[in-house]
Amino acid sequence: MSAKAKVTGTQGVYLQALRDTLTAVLCLQNFASQRIERHNKPEVEVRFDKELLLNPMVLSRNEDEKILIEGSINSVRISIKIKQNDQMDAMLADRFSRFLMQRAEDFEILRRKALNGYDISLLITNFHVEEMWKHKLVDFIIEFLSDIDAEISSMKLNVNSRSRVIAKEWLKAFT
Repeated sequence: MSAKAKVTGTQGVYLQALRDTLTAVLCLQNFASQRIERHNKPEVEVRFDKELLLNPMVLSRNEDEKILIEGSINSVRISIKIKQNDQMDAMLADRFSRFLMQRAEDFEILRRKALNGYDISLLITNFHVEEMWKHKLVDFIIEFLSDIDAEISSMKLNVNSRSRVIAKEWLKAFT
């Protein structure tokens, strides 16, 4: 892992498996379309030629938290399902992922629309790997996942503490 604080437990194993998988799958190369002359489309998106696609892989920490990694010769699509233990988590994850996807232009690798059954999708092409350092891309994705979990937990604590204050004030009216 990086020089930052090490994550232990199941999340540490999960993130290390993700790091190793992403490092292996991000060996992308420039590959022009075999169907359309002078075009270079992400094969994982267009799916014209099955021989250019890798087998999709699911890394799952539990049934509510998983990552689908679909690779091809010139692109990788990473779809993330954020853990949602209750309705509050589901609502916060939905709002947070919508907030991020509305700003997809600011994140070069974020897709505007997630795959069905997932909350957030990322698309990394060979051009991204050529422009950016591969290990920095992997570090960004790992940190992004950690920050999403922390941010949703923080938002849930804030909502619960605010509702507790509101309930106290409302109950004061009856005493």
